[in-house]
Amino acid sequence: MVGQPRSRVDGRLKVTGGATYSAEHQVPGLVHAVLVNSAITRGRISTVDPRKALAQPGVLRVLHDFTGVRLTFDPAEVHFAGQPVAVVVATTLEQAMHAASLVEITYEAQAPLTDFTVTQGVPAKQSPDYHRGDADAALRTAHHAVDLTYTIPREHHNPMELPAMIAVWQGDRLTVYDKTQWVQGTAADLEKAFGLPAGHVRVLSPFVGGAFGNAGVTWPHEVLTAFTARELQRPVKLVLTRKQMYSGVGFRPASRQRLALAADADGRLTGLVHEPHTETSRYEQYEDRVVDVPRFLYQVPNLRSEYRIHAIDTNTPTFMRGPGEVSGAFVLESTMDQLAHDLGLDPIELRRRNEPALDQSTGQPFSTRRLLDCYADGARRFGWNRRAPRPRGRRDGDWLLGMGVAAAAYHNNRRDASASARVNADGTAVVASASSDMGPGTYTSMTQVAADALGLRMDHVTFLLGDSTLPKAPLHSGSRTMASVGSAVLTACASLRDRLVRLAVVDPASPLHGAKPEEVTVAEGRLFVTRQPSRWDTFARILGRRGLSFVDTEQTWSPGDVDDHYSSYAYGAVFAEVAVDESLGLVRVRRMTATYDVGRVVNPKLAQSQAIGGLVAGIGMALLEHSTVDARDGRVVNANLADYLVPVNADVPELDAVFLDGADPLTDPLGVKGLGEVVIVGVPAAIANAVFNATGVRATDLPITLDTFL
Repeated sequence: MVGQPRSRVDGRLKVTGGATYSAEHQVPGLVHAVLVNSAITRGRISTVDPRKALAQPGVLRVLHDFTGVRLTFDPAEVHFAGQPVAVVVATTLEQAMHAASLVEITYEAQAPLTDFTVTQGVPAKQSPDYHRGDADAALRTAHHAVDLTYTIPREHHNPMELPAMIAVWQGDRLTVYDKTQWVQGTAADLEKAFGLPAGHVRVLSPFVGGAFGNAGVTWPHEVLTAFTARELQRPVKLVLTRKQMYSGVGFRPASRQRLALAADADGRLTGLVHEPHTETSRYEQYEDRVVDVPRFLYQVPNLRSEYRIHAIDTNTPTFMRGPGEVSGAFVLESTMDQLAHDLGLDPIELRRRNEPALDQSTGQPFSTRRLLDCYADGARRFGWNRRAPRPRGRRDGDWLLGMGVAAAAYHNNRRDASASARVNADGTAVVASASSDMGPGTYTSMTQVAADALGLRMDHVTFLLGDSTLPKAPLHSGSRTMASVGSAVLTACASLRDRLVRLAVVDPASPLHGAKPEEVTVAEGRLFVTRQPSRWDTFARILGRRGLSFVDTEQTWSPGDVDDHYSSYAYGAVFAEVAVDESLGLVRVRRMTATYDVGRVVNPKLAQSQAIGGLVAGIGMALLEHSTVDARDGRVVNANLADYLVPVNADVPELDAVFLDGADPLTDPLGVKGLGEVVIVGVPAAIANAVFNATGVRATDLPITLDTFL
């Protein structure tokens, strides 16, 4: 099954409405909670008057004293615009929403810090600086240097499913149905918030309606939902509105980055300076991985990388698809494109001349690195040879046409993971791990791995996830799930298969009796001697003869110390063709092609879906998406899907993405490298580089809008 383009095993449930999402679980006696959000950005709460709200029909409680629960900030103070300051509970959602609008709150307001680019803000812990050689000297003495400053605005995830939770207490034990990418992380956070012993919180999240990172940590609304349910001793449901989502969960932090390159006359890099700045909240630190790609992607003897994080009055940012890498790659790959133009080199040729033999940031060899193959394959399929070598060299009527390319890279992320496997007396199997599936197809890919390892058909295997009581799994983010949980599934199922083979070969009643275990093949639900296929048995018969209703095992897989010896990344080359209206400055992406090196691909159909999604998200980042923050009070003024623009069908052109055949056997037993993140990295840069090729205008600020060309 591994390597086959199988359809999602949960697809029918999703398209027929059978998949139950967090807010859809039916719980008897459920009441509805709605948050009251702060009307100021910084200060203290003076008074809360709930009387008008409490006088409304159906209103049960107004909670504003959060004593007895631990939040990430002091709830007596206001730290950001939209901070939850009270919770209204009523028998219906409509009653709760109306009552929430009637809660009267007075504040002692203070002047907020809202823009990290005009103030140093509150000192925050800095990312360690990195140096090799003398980059500043290399810039001063270079044959040619490019020194540019880039800005990327704040971006918000806008998945279809809004953040939601249902909380149910039974004594001192809590069960929640939550939108989360890490059921066990949420369980641990809630236990900490309420001072509960380990194992007293169960989190259920069988389906996630998109997240892109915004459900990767436990947010205040989740803690407050559980708190409200405990105070009322009733099941409580709370769903954030789309507007509340913008202050209720994290976002991709805005960044301002200087990237300077020095090169000799042949285009070989001699120096690189990277000075990124990002925003975080006063009460928590979030560090994006903006420095990762520039530090290692190219051969550069002299490099200085200094990352500064500025605390302001905002809610805490978080990881968003391609976290950090997509932002760092944008500035690096745009500057590389400018350098290629200035030196009169083809952008791919410049990259070839600076291909490293090892990871200079660590001194480690690469586990695998086929970036040059990605360039070659993508250029051939895209028709890169038709690119005009100078800007404004191609047009179609009023439209200026351009082509751009950019490299993509994302670290190969693996963590310890466990899985259980059980074969039943009827020959079916159940495999489980406390992972999540926010869209990549975890249910399906794990079923494929399990089916192969057990020698069963996919329809005889059920994979369970989204329950914190299942075997340990890491956070479902950072492209770590397939390598981590997939390796645990493979380990558990292979162990159970081998155990069943041993049961057969020592059983005098089995046709396999006397065969050596290594001589037995398991496939299509049958165990047979490889060279004597007529000698066969089945799991059902093996268990039946022993009177067993099932056999099971639980196994843990760990990546070990591989990362101490090898640099492991997924790679890609992204090509874009754009058209820019010469008079109006409108940018339209006409087509995109990408080739990726991600090791073994478990399911090409799911992989293609992930790649297309990443390319679409990259179009959004390049041309549309930005959260507009009012500098006076820090509020996001376009906190809705009418004004926060994301790509729709009309924005998406012909997209083509392929994956190189191969595997990375050094890093995990499946030979996979994560692909969910790398497919957005490089996309904004490829589009921006295509815009430059079309117009001669270097876009250093995202998104690229018509004012870029004024």
